[in-house]
Amino acid sequence: MISRLGAGGTVPREDNGSLAEGSVRGASPTRDSLLVRLRTATRYALPALAGYAVVRAIGVVVLLLWDGQHGTTALHRLATMWDAYWYQEIADHGYSGTKPMPGPHGLYQPYAFFPVYPVTIRAVGWVLPLSTSYVALLVAWAASLAAAWGIFAVAARLYGRRTGVIAAVLWGVLPYAVVESMAYSELMFTAFAAWTMYAAVTRRWVWAGVLCTLAGLTRPTGVAVAAAVGIGALWAAVTQWTEARRAGELRLRRALWLRPLIGGALAPVGFAAFVAWVGVRKGRWDGYFRVQDAWESHFDYGKSTYDVIHAMITVPGGIWLTDVVVTFTLAGSLALFAVSLLQRQPLTLVVFSGVMLLLAIGDAAYFNSRARFLLPAFALLLPLAAGLARVRTRGVVPSLLTAAALCSALYGGYVAFVYTNSP
Repeated sequence: MISRLGAGGTVPREDNGSLAEGSVRGASPTRDSLLVRLRTATRYALPALAGYAVVRAIGVVVLLLWDGQHGTTALHRLATMWDAYWYQEIADHGYSGTKPMPGPHGLYQPYAFFPVYPVTIRAVGWVLPLSTSYVALLVAWAASLAAAWGIFAVAARLYGRRTGVIAAVLWGVLPYAVVESMAYSELMFTAFAAWTMYAAVTRRWVWAGVLCTLAGLTRPTGVAVAAAVGIGALWAAVTQWTEARRAGELRLRRALWLRPLIGGALAPVGFAAFVAWVGVRKGRWDGYFRVQDAWESHFDYGKSTYDVIHAMITVPGGIWLTDVVVTFTLAGSLALFAVSLLQRQPLTLVVFSGVMLLLAIGDAAYFNSRARFLLPAFALLLPLAAGLARVRTRGVVPSLLTAAALCSALYGGYVAFVYTNSP
């Protein structure tokens, strides 16, 4: 039997795809041993990273070719489209120095955008002699690779290396994967979320809490990660405490039930801290939520989602392709969530997927944003990746993923150049 050190210190057994905790035997926690472990983990994840990079490169190349027909710079568009402007303005001028913009429902303000991504842009911008927009794009692309690695690590931990590679590539060929080539915070958030989930499924609860704090400072959907870590950690703490009490070893096993409590307590800190800070700046406890009113972003329990889908079915007239794609994305996500429940995924993953779905369907904001909101919900892809991993006919899976990459790239071009420029 041949085994290799997996990402994050796990040893995958290639004879049956199972994973067990492991480390480099006899190695002391020195810089050299850490570098050895990192190199080994990188080699193990390399097929996933390479596959993900290839499918995203296809998407960028299609945009560059499309660029020649529309007289604009595709890379510049990727770096500056939609909300990318706000992140870069915050990076350059800070929250207080970024000017609000008038909108149909009130003033658009920078306080709607969480700080980790713009702060990272500013930090990297001090080192690289590039414009802020291209620094933002490079940071986002680096974060997308970190996210793909985290997705691979979680999937490989649960289902084996082959499933991990497919899961990472699947994330890169989603209908709205064009966002993964843009200067958007979803990529950094997905990286934090994926590695938080990895820490949780490997029972590194304090690390899960720390990474969850960073996720909560990256996007408002950090509440989904916080809920997943909080509930998973509480369940782990109660289980460990009960077992230790029955064995009469509460003190001896203190770390087993105390660490989950610490991780769970850390989980909501990032999101709560930013919301509280905005409240102080705006002079009211709900200041952050009032800022979001300009985007009509509030929880309406799915009413606006229902209204749009109902109108698509019942109102005569043309239908935008984007509305159809988002509708099928939501339906497919619900189906995959049901399969995740049937397959009894770990509690943290189930809660994360469930809350992400709840937020995407229940938010009253722009309908076409829902597929983008679901982009970080990578755990929904695991049943599909596991199913494809069982296909052993040579060439079938690569062909399917290549076709999906081309379709995703063409749809990304449509969104970036056709739909965005429509009246």
